[in-house]
Amino acid sequence: RIHLMAGRVPLGSDRAAVAGEMETTFIENLRYAADLLAQEGMTGLLEPINNRITDPRYYLNTPQQAAAILEKVGRPNLKLQLDLFHCQIMDGNLSHNLEMYFPLIGNHIQIAQVPGRHEPDSPGELNFPYIFKLLESLGYAGYVGCEYAPKGDTLEGLGWLRSYWESRGLQHNGTSKAAE
Repeated sequence: RIHLMAGRVPLGSDRAAVAGEMETTFIENLRYAADLLAQEGMTGLLEPINNRITDPRYYLNTPQQAAAILEKVGRPNLKLQLDLFHCQIMDGNLSHNLEMYFPLIGNHIQIAQVPGRHEPDSPGELNFPYIFKLLESLGYAGYVGCEYAPKGDTLEGLGWLRSYWESRGLQHNGTSKAAE
């Protein structure tokens, strides 16, 4: 899998004025990239990035926009890389969005708490135990990328995972305690 970036609205340009041209170029570039990736058995991933906080000029902002572009491109080896941080900022309604766009997700979801972009167990808007249970109920078996700014070092920043596993009756390596 490889993340294919959408590009940024040119400085000084009105987003609405250049949207059609940017979409056309993006679709052409995606078709070209998808055909090259297919020769290598690879999948391209499109990640909507919020334009409210993270990058005001980034072109691809919502899962709705990404889904429409994926449909127009029409290549089976292009998928959605859903970052729940960006999705929450742009649209909220994560349960609906996960269910709606689940068939498009290319085995990579990214997480971070909103608004601080820290660990999932830090104070914020998102209920990650609920989200993880929803992903399990949907049959998600892909990767969950931790794309956040840890408050401490790496081990401290992953402490939430140990607590989460223990709350589920699992060991730190994800195996069941009952299996011992």
